[in-house]
Amino acid sequence: MGINVTHRWSNFAWTALTYLLVFVLVFPVLWMILTGFKTEIAAITIPPTFIFQPTLDQFKLAFDGGFVAYLFNSIAAALVSTALAMLLGIPAAYAMVFQMRNKSSNDMLFFVLSTRFMPFAAILVPLYVIITRLNLLDNLFVLIMIYTAMNLPLVIWMARSYFLDLPKEVLEGAWLDGCSTLQTIVRIVVPMAAPGLVAAALLAIIFAWNDFFFAVTLTYTNSPTLPIMVAAFTSNEGLFLAKVSALASLIIVVPVVVGIYAQKHLVQGLTGGALK
Repeated sequence: MGINVTHRWSNFAWTALTYLLVFVLVFPVLWMILTGFKTEIAAITIPPTFIFQPTLDQFKLAFDGGFVAYLFNSIAAALVSTALAMLLGIPAAYAMVFQMRNKSSNDMLFFVLSTRFMPFAAILVPLYVIITRLNLLDNLFVLIMIYTAMNLPLVIWMARSYFLDLPKEVLEGAWLDGCSTLQTIVRIVVPMAAPGLVAAALLAIIFAWNDFFFAVTLTYTNSPTLPIMVAAFTSNEGLFLAKVSALASLIIVVPVVVGIYAQKHLVQGLTGGALK
């Protein structure tokens, strides 16, 4: 009896600690959302006000400031770059697993991953010079290409980890039936590895969606993305906390909705790659 009571209290303590940690992590986001419904005066009040008259003025200012155009650029850059990374990464991972020897595959994987070892700041100046000389500065196409190259190693690594778990008997049956490499990938590999590929695509979308470093340097005027809009809300007059909070609340809607919708695939894909 005493052991059961101790066990229950232990479970209760761990559960309470878990909820406390979740609250600590989520509270800044909740506070940001609440601040977006305040006026600028209420947002900077010290001590902070928890009871206030909510207003949508800050969200209206965000839309009046061109939110839709920024949103279109962010969606286009994230989705197109992710699609290109998947189109290039899935065949590359397939070749590493099923068409290359282990040593060659490992060497190729290390080379691909090594492209992410270098800090982005180290490649910014050469990229800027090349893009400027090609007259492609401040172009959404350039941002898409950079995001594709940035996310391609991630897609290859995750897809390869998941492909290693696929039963080779099924693939051998497809080969005996005369399926080409493309048919095998489309009809067999992609459906069987869907959770891992969805996880890779989601992470690629999030990385592209949140990028500020390349966007602020290469596409600040004609093709700015949403993180650039947040920076634009900071002026010589100071930081408009309520407006920034409202805009940031709008920005996080897309990744949160996508993550909630695909959380099952995301968990399966990440754990599958980790177990391998």
